[in-house]
Amino acid sequence: MLRLTWVQPEDLIGHELRQAALDGRAASVVAQRWRAAGGPEAPLRAGASERPASHRLRRLANDLLDELADLPGALADAEPTDLARIRALCPDWPSDPAPGRPDVTARRPESPTGPPDTAPRSHPSDPAPGRPDATARRPESATGPPGPALRSRLEAAWLGRAAGCLLGKPVEKLPLHAIRALARAAGNWPLTGWFTARGVPAELLTAHPWNRRSAATSLAENIDGMPEDDDLDHPVLGLMLLCRHGRSFTTADVARLWLDELPAGRTFTAERVAYRNLLTGLEPPLTARYRNPFREWIGALIRADVHGWTNPGDPAAAAGQAHRDATLTHTANGVYAAMFTAAVIATATTGDHDVHTCLRTGLTVVPPGSRLAAAVRHAVGLAASHEDFDEVVDRLHAAYDATHHWVHAVPNTALIAAALTHADGDFSGSIRRAVSGGWDTDSNGATAGSVAGLLAGSPDALPGRWTAPLKNRLATSVGDFDGTGFDTLAHLTFKEATRP
Repeated sequence: MLRLTWVQPEDLIGHELRQAALDGRAASVVAQRWRAAGGPEAPLRAGASERPASHRLRRLANDLLDELADLPGALADAEPTDLARIRALCPDWPSDPAPGRPDVTARRPESPTGPPDTAPRSHPSDPAPGRPDATARRPESATGPPGPALRSRLEAAWLGRAAGCLLGKPVEKLPLHAIRALARAAGNWPLTGWFTARGVPAELLTAHPWNRRSAATSLAENIDGMPEDDDLDHPVLGLMLLCRHGRSFTTADVARLWLDELPAGRTFTAERVAYRNLLTGLEPPLTARYRNPFREWIGALIRADVHGWTNPGDPAAAAGQAHRDATLTHTANGVYAAMFTAAVIATATTGDHDVHTCLRTGLTVVPPGSRLAAAVRHAVGLAASHEDFDEVVDRLHAAYDATHHWVHAVPNTALIAAALTHADGDFSGSIRRAVSGGWDTDSNGATAGSVAGLLAGSPDALPGRWTAPLKNRLATSVGDFDGTGFDTLAHLTFKEATRP
């Protein structure tokens, strides 16, 4: 029997009850009614429960979802979704570049240094201090035309996003202890390369099976180009959006593009609910709120990169674009995660700043009293004060596992910030740490790879062991982009970044 994921009312209600607790809504009476009627808990890992509910229970789930939506939240004033209210809460909101748009062709200094209180932390598989990664290629010369320098950074970002995503794909949905066990059994812990089934005992593979959709294309023995993933589909869609509408696009433009170009089966969590809401006649921003318990999950964050890439040196503009994109599907912290990521990337895209400056700039577009801002500050502090990244991860999981779903934006954004901080922006160190931290492994690896790729400065600065298996080929069901090379995507992104 077909069990469509992420939309069944009996599966949504448990997630909404968890979100209500995070929001400070008094939902105990609703929870009691649901459980007294025999309602199940939300599926822990999958998007749908194994068996459908009765018609009576499904009707009750819909009624209770609407009742939960009407409950007042304790954090509404500190966590608005409206952009004007967000800006009013951000005392350090970035000023517009002056005069005019920034010089998008600026090159990155050859040897940026981090602030003394966030010095790079050691990692067992990192190169020794002063010793380059033997698999890394020489960065492009600091001399030469500045336009190609920006294109080179953008290509490194696309490649970095793909490599980080691919590293995390086979262990997506697995709990942290399973990820560690599988990697250790293969002699790959701390992570130094792709996950593999070679050498892993059969009983361990049975106990912790790989992500079934991804193992065939993302284990070391199976990689042949970059397979399709929503973490790459959405940047392609974002690029299409800018090509069609420019920076003045509206949230309605995003919705129309999705209906035209994005297959419904390639949407998940909040995106799938919003897509369903569009098809029933709802319009943004109601598409993000109506019976959508995933509205603070990670989906908007994975769409943010293109808004940063195309606004070099202008984190405020990048955050504004990310907000218009995100509000189709998300609210509050789900939107902040996208704005934070876009601002970080816009700052990194100029090549003028180290990773710590980029992360601090990202926080300037997030309400400081929000849960997301607190989580990022907590994660950066842990990463700056602990040598062992496994300890950082353990502390983050202790703080968030009991209360947050593994796809929620708050813990995942925190983990990305921790990984980038602890690795000091180094490419290999950043994607390895982001993926080894668990939760939404492919999305976290993708975002960390995008940021670290920009900081590396060019494709030639990325280790070949991460980029060569990609074969400069992306699989996607979006538009006519299937089989497109990352160099071509970078060229198209450069055109949008330099469009007047």
